[in-house]
Amino acid sequence: MATRVIGAGSLARDLGRWRNMDDGEGNSAGRRSARPAYLALAEGIRLLIHDGRAPLGVALPSERDLAATLGVSRTTITSTYSLLREHGYLISRQGSRSTVALPRDVQHDGIKPARSILATMAPPELPTIDMTYAAMAAPIEMQEAYSTALQGLPTYLGTHGMDPVGVLALREAIARRYTARGLPTDPDQILVTLGAQHGLRLLLNVLTAPAARVLIDHPTYPNAIEAIRDVGARPVPVPLRPEDPVARWDLDGIRSAARQTAATLAYLVPDYNNPTGLLLDADGRAELAVIARETRMTVVIDESMADLGLGNEVPPPPVAAFAKGAEIVTIGSASKSFWGGLRVGWIRTNQSLITKLLGIRSTVDLGTPVMDQLATVHLLEHADVILDRRRGQLRSQRVALLDSLAEELPDWRVTVGAGGMSVWAQLPSSVSTALAATAPNHGVLLAAGPRFGVQGAFERFLRLPFTHQEPELRLAVKAIASAYEALTPRAADPLTPLTCY
Repeated sequence: MATRVIGAGSLARDLGRWRNMDDGEGNSAGRRSARPAYLALAEGIRLLIHDGRAPLGVALPSERDLAATLGVSRTTITSTYSLLREHGYLISRQGSRSTVALPRDVQHDGIKPARSILATMAPPELPTIDMTYAAMAAPIEMQEAYSTALQGLPTYLGTHGMDPVGVLALREAIARRYTARGLPTDPDQILVTLGAQHGLRLLLNVLTAPAARVLIDHPTYPNAIEAIRDVGARPVPVPLRPEDPVARWDLDGIRSAARQTAATLAYLVPDYNNPTGLLLDADGRAELAVIARETRMTVVIDESMADLGLGNEVPPPPVAAFAKGAEIVTIGSASKSFWGGLRVGWIRTNQSLITKLLGIRSTVDLGTPVMDQLATVHLLEHADVILDRRRGQLRSQRVALLDSLAEELPDWRVTVGAGGMSVWAQLPSSVSTALAATAPNHGVLLAAGPRFGVQGAFERFLRLPFTHQEPELRLAVKAIASAYEALTPRAADPLTPLTCY
């Protein structure tokens, strides 16, 4: 299979004002760097590699193409690539393009992201705030939902109680919500699952094969990455661009990656991406559906966060509303909208695929608990009131988190998305894993940035959920600031500048 190549235009867009970047001596980016152009360019590309914007194993553009796009001499590009190769950021093989790599002294396993949920490191007497999860406590209506479900249970007690498709009342309620959002849906198009994660795993079992490529947002939900790997498939990252208000999803990159890797499946989170909270607009959704058709690729859209828009804009229709066939499959969940303990999710697709999924499901489980399904029906019937209140709570908590970060860690840059339950913070230096490792000793648990990517990416990033109450969030940020300050000077230093001998 041919090596995937980053387009010169895409690389130039991600590099931005690469000539004016910090020169490693503390000089700000407000003026043109005094360093040679090839050295400034090498530093810019290296930062993209560390941030996951230039994924490992992908080839950089040809020297001729990049020189023409950036408006520099080919000698500059040759010198840039040589310097990156010398420092271990490019690997060259005879007869093939140079591909992106990480030096051996950069700690990553190349297969699984660093794990930083280290509760056992915290002293028992130290109260710990767990910032590794993005989920809210149950709404006050939850007890009523189960009471109502209990009253409706006798209808099902005369049956065996195992329905792998799902209770009709719930499938009807889910179908009504899709229809109200602009996607006409029949209950027969719904398969109820044990949460969105369960739905994704069923789809992966049916739609992928060992060594198959699956395109993903980068960053994305870490459990999805693990699910892709567990079925023997390979996640192919396509970077998000949080700083670009127009093209945060690299649709050209998705199209190019699908063609170059022959990927037949993609897993994307365009509805308040976890962890960034970004939202793909209607035009982008229409283009994504076109890409799926052109490349004959099935796109699995995770709508777990779809109910959690925190702005004033009217959310766009579901991505599947732009499909002309079966190219878009949607998974959803009640866990983020209502309660993580409510393990009810669903898949919306055509009946042919549902039949295949049921064949796989029988080897794993025999259906979703009836009580949970009936409780979800009640919650969906009262969703407008419940979700309006929860969105208001999340807005207030997000403000508290952002205010605390501005006060305690003013040099951190924070991406604030249109919704979701977390912000994506960029640290001044590549210490996310080190920070997550030491944070429990200061009373807070963190999920390091590399958990949300592949190949050791996002060491300069951290997901910070705002699902705790405001006082806890303020305490958590103080603890994070204390842990960050406690890092060794070497760990807290910015990336060591490339040098030329």
